[in-house]
Amino acid sequence: MIKENLHRIQQTLSQGITLVAVSKTKPIADLQEAYDAGQRIFGENKIQEMVDKYDALPKDIQWHMIGHLQSNKVKYMAHFVSLIHGVDKFKTLVEINKQAQKHNRIIDCLLQAKIAKEDTKFGLSFEEIASILTSPEFSELKNIKIVGFMGMATFTEDQQQLKEEFGSLKKIFDSQQQKSNPHNCQLSVLSMGMSGDYPLAIENGSNMIRVGSSIFGNRNYLV
Repeated sequence: MIKENLHRIQQTLSQGITLVAVSKTKPIADLQEAYDAGQRIFGENKIQEMVDKYDALPKDIQWHMIGHLQSNKVKYMAHFVSLIHGVDKFKTLVEINKQAQKHNRIIDCLLQAKIAKEDTKFGLSFEEIASILTSPEFSELKNIKIVGFMGMATFTEDQQQLKEEFGSLKKIFDSQQQKSNPHNCQLSVLSMGMSGDYPLAIENGSNMIRVGSSIFGNRNYLV
């Protein structure tokens, strides 16, 4: 089933769209099945769970941290994480930089923008994003690189609202791309869209989607 789901989704994606298989709460056997079907990028939202899976699974997997990030947990994944999606505080960037330096790595990150109209979503305002990227303190961070932005739309059936939310982030992404950015900011990734809304996100500029239930089925809740 996982293999069939993956291939069905992959066939709908045009070239240049990156599929992150959201594997949070799923057992290692499910990830191995997806791996055997050719998937190499997996997204987790709890660091300890990601560490356990990293230890158990092939080392050519790219691990994406997609959940809200606590600064004190960064050290546990700094030696292997490929991309951190949900950076919504400058102090988190400082900690990622610190831990990356210990491992002589440069860790790619996405700044999370608040595009949803819900109060429950984390994220930076567009003004805060611009402020971070133009600050002298940011340019001093040598061991992180901002490679793009991430946004989570409102959980709604209103297609027009979703289109507006995705479009707002695409607009700021394009605008920021055209500016003279510091050495540690090279924007190429716009991560928008999940199982329920990724086709619309792609239509509105996303080039990275985070898909879980459409691949693995409904979420398993771990005790």
